[in-house]
Amino acid sequence: SQPIASRMQLIRAFVKEAARWLGKEVERPDNWGGYAVTPTRMEFWQGRPNRLHDRFLYTLKTDGKWEINRLSP
Repeated sequence: SQPIASRMQLIRAFVKEAARWLGKEVERPDNWGGYAVTPTRMEFWQGRPNRLHDRFLYTLKTDGKWEINRLSP
């Protein structure tokens, strides 16, 4: 990763690469590998100076939709 000047710079780079690979399979090195992570629960926490933090729990339901609950404390 590296710093960029703006979100617009990111969008321009994406559009350029998307056009370059349109209709082609993206090349990968022979030694390419990775992991597939499939979450079923995620918690997002945003701290606040007054300690009344925002916490949200996302839970994947069997129908593929996410249920969102606010947590406390």
